[in-house]
Amino acid sequence: ALLSLAALTPAGGASAAALPVVINTWAFRRAAETAWRVLELGGSELDAVERGCGQCEIDQCDGSVGYGGGPDESGETTLDAMIMDGNTMEVGAVADLRRVKNAIGVARKVIEYTKHTLLVGESASLFAVRMGFPYEDLTTQKSLSLYSEWLNRSCQPNYWKNVVPDSSKSCGPYKRPEEVTYREEQTSSQRSVRSHDTIGMVIIGVNGTVASGTSTNGAIHKIPGRVGDSPIAGAGSYADSTAGGAAATGDGDIMMRFLPSYQAVEYMRMGTDPTVACQKVISRIQKYAPKFFGAIVCANTTGSYGAACNKIPGFTQFHFMVSSPLLSQPTEQVVDCI
Repeated sequence: ALLSLAALTPAGGASAAALPVVINTWAFRRAAETAWRVLELGGSELDAVERGCGQCEIDQCDGSVGYGGGPDESGETTLDAMIMDGNTMEVGAVADLRRVKNAIGVARKVIEYTKHTLLVGESASLFAVRMGFPYEDLTTQKSLSLYSEWLNRSCQPNYWKNVVPDSSKSCGPYKRPEEVTYREEQTSSQRSVRSHDTIGMVIIGVNGTVASGTSTNGAIHKIPGRVGDSPIAGAGSYADSTAGGAAATGDGDIMMRFLPSYQAVEYMRMGTDPTVACQKVISRIQKYAPKFFGAIVCANTTGSYGAACNKIPGFTQFHFMVSSPLLSQPTEQVVDCI
């Protein structure tokens, strides 16, 4: 049953449609393989999302997922993750999770054992321990080295503005000046490109059940306490078994303001092809932040899928993974940015 084809072709012809389908951001092959294997062995869509994203946490994908990467400006690595059940619309999420490696696993427990949606910070870590997750050091020699190099560059780049001392030239501690002279916000793509990567995954089961999830250690050198789009339902990812699912990656501080994953699913609900839905979401953000770094993957309940990204210097194509009965193995695909 797993490998049965849904003999449907999307209106736009962007992707042949078959179920089940696994799609995830970036060329994170082992994550795709792990999720697909869970489905093959009879696991649920939520199981596959949890295990697939969890594989990236173990592998420290691109240094942007899991422990040992993306230290904040105090040198600590913290994690954000979410998982969503498209049948019940339940969401479990954690943000600013400290000293616990399996962030998406903790997010799943938020669904299973609480009536809440999002737990944050130290309290999220205490919840994780109650659920049986061990405390572990998320710091590695690599993350310490990244932090040390950043300090040696006078803490450049960073996420402060309109403060004293001048955040573009020196480290803090910063404070609000007595007289504020607002300057245009730094929009340099040098800060953004490949510094906000996330594993975002969407799974459409053989019966059309949708699940999605994300995991990340957030923007490198972020201000402690910062939460991006990844653990926010509708921003980092969204799943609805009556329409489809989507997952975003990129500059979460900008992207989360537009709820791109929710918007993409709503476009697909109206019959928009997944590729076009992804493109429309990117175009919407471009109007306000033309230099933003970001991409999104989309899949509908027939198994048709697509992706889109914003074209900026150094980022002209977006690579993502797809697993489908029409493919002999999880396959890396690429789309030109718009």
